[in-house]
Amino acid sequence: MAVTTDYTILTVELGPMENFVYLLHDHQSHTAAIVDPAWDVEQVLALADNHGIEITDILLTHSHHDHVNGIETVLEHSDAQIHLLKPEAQFWGKALIEPSLHHGGDSIRIGNTEIKILHTPGHTPGSACYYLGNDLIAGDTLFVFGCGRCDLQGGDPEAMYQSLKRIRSELPGNTTLHPGHNYAPVHPTSTMDAQCAGNPFLHFDTSEDFIEYRMHVHDRIRHTPYDAISKQAALKSIGQARD
Repeated sequence: MAVTTDYTILTVELGPMENFVYLLHDHQSHTAAIVDPAWDVEQVLALADNHGIEITDILLTHSHHDHVNGIETVLEHSDAQIHLLKPEAQFWGKALIEPSLHHGGDSIRIGNTEIKILHTPGHTPGSACYYLGNDLIAGDTLFVFGCGRCDLQGGDPEAMYQSLKRIRSELPGNTTLHPGHNYAPVHPTSTMDAQCAGNPFLHFDTSEDFIEYRMHVHDRIRHTPYDAISKQAALKSIGQARD
């Protein structure tokens, strides 16, 4: 749980894929956005009810089934507005009732809490991260010592490389990363400084090396739970694969 003077991030791990579902609670208004509602989302709704929090918004990082299969349950419970990026809505193709479609760089407000929307394609064409205060809700773009797959429908490793490069260069090192899955249980959250030092997907200086590692090397040599890898080790693994 991340707590600031303005908001609290409540985290619940749900489902067979170790999804994190987040509740972004604005203190002043006592309202909240739920991020990527899926699986036994009733647990998150009960948490909100027990704290007297009204869920007003649903934020989607992307449209894969394991991140959206609880939307209808939330809508039955709350009169919530769905938010996602326009490219993701086009990729998904699902008929949603009056969703709020956004572009990268847009902001939304939950009470007094401003949330910036970052367009981070790579896992899907319209993948988004949500940046509030000093916290990054990263979905399947960036995990603790990992990143999302690029070999599923809509995946694009070149786009993922560029998205991670922007995150690495533009966000402060003390930004707290909140990933979409608990793939590093010893470190369910992390800082960008720690990720720049130990996340292999942030080590590569060229897209060619990144694509080689993401598409051909990583899944053969690493398995969850993820831990830190040095830049030297990541580059060595590519060299061994090419030999």
